[in-house]
Amino acid sequence: MMPALKHLVLSLTLPLSISISAQTFETASEAVSNMGIGWNLGNTLESNSGDTTNMWIEQWTARTPSDYENAWGQRPVTRELIHMMKEAGFRAIRVPVSWYPHMGITLSAQCLWKPSEWQPTAVDSVWMERVAEVVGYVLDEGLYCILNVHHDTGAANTAWLRASGRGYAAAEETFRQLWTQIATRFQEADEHLIFEAYNEMLDDYSSWCFASFAAPGNYNATAAADTYQAINQYAATFVETVRATGGNNAQRNLMINTYGACSAHGTWSSHLAEPLTQLILPTDPFGTQEHLMVSVHSYPSLRNNNAFISRTQMEQQNQQQMQVIVNQLQQAKQVPVVIGEWGSSEGTDYNDNRQLYLQFVQDFTTRALAAGLCPMYWMGISDGEDRAVPAITQPDVLQAMFAPTAVDNTPSAPQAQRIFTNGQILILRNGALYTLTGIRIN
Repeated sequence: MMPALKHLVLSLTLPLSISISAQTFETASEAVSNMGIGWNLGNTLESNSGDTTNMWIEQWTARTPSDYENAWGQRPVTRELIHMMKEAGFRAIRVPVSWYPHMGITLSAQCLWKPSEWQPTAVDSVWMERVAEVVGYVLDEGLYCILNVHHDTGAANTAWLRASGRGYAAAEETFRQLWTQIATRFQEADEHLIFEAYNEMLDDYSSWCFASFAAPGNYNATAAADTYQAINQYAATFVETVRATGGNNAQRNLMINTYGACSAHGTWSSHLAEPLTQLILPTDPFGTQEHLMVSVHSYPSLRNNNAFISRTQMEQQNQQQMQVIVNQLQQAKQVPVVIGEWGSSEGTDYNDNRQLYLQFVQDFTTRALAAGLCPMYWMGISDGEDRAVPAITQPDVLQAMFAPTAVDNTPSAPQAQRIFTNGQILILRNGALYTLTGIRIN
């Protein structure tokens, strides 16, 4: 049954009044609860050259959407891939997108890009429609889709969004224009589409862990305060801009990240919790504070001085991570929380210590779900050429991830069960076995 529609006529503290018809959407808390376990469609639509002195994608390709989707070793997204991930049990897929390569960047004869001379244009229409196509694949499966602004942030010199007063002043207009375009394009999408303001936005020093960590002396209180004020300004601008586009965006659930998407993992510095404690939730212009959620990222190390830690140590650090997220965000800010990316910090752990890695995956997922958080894995479940098949690259990781769930996580088939056999995940439904792509095998 379609949700009831209600007509909203609201005057904003903006230059105009807007009349909006919007669905009555579920709250952010309800959405996070319903999202279950999620997956990142990584290294795909967020692929970019990442170096102003070597814009290699722009130099050596025709700059088509498929050129970008292929650039970092993946294959263009298909409807079949998204269906497979749904059948695997995921209820939410995050779609990271980098936008700056598609906003009128021009290169010198030496293949250099000078951001200081950049005059941003509207997002290329071909690129926007490809993003919309992929988002449509996710929504058509009845899954939650998180759409964001990704490698427009980060440590690369191509990142034009910087968390500082100076950075905000320089980027505010373009940031508003970008989110106006995105929100307008997806104005009529239902409640399963969630907008994420920005990914891992860093300060002028490109500090990870907490603001000004990369400054001389590893901390500068004045610079840190400026950074946290700026990240809060970006968050407020994002919410204000999206709401002003009206339609279903009036009540759409919106996600903001902590500074750097930092999650206060560890105890080695007294400043680690600042990205969480200094976050100020925006005042929603439409009064729908219940439609805001926060995201952090978590990549704990499974090693100490290059030696793997024990299972007990791994479980203890996972527990510490969940406790700080719950205490400093979920409870202190009274806001639902998504772990928008997670995995271990070393990319070879799966191969180097398979047993510990699988134990880590199961334990992390178990604790996150128990804490009321939505964990969204980055990203190897289906990787590289396997995405074109499509096929699961790491079935044992998938099995470990869903071990905490006593029932199947597939919304369309709650009676189905996942079976792990001979290195494969199979779906048992009504006595018949199916592959994750829906092919019956008995």
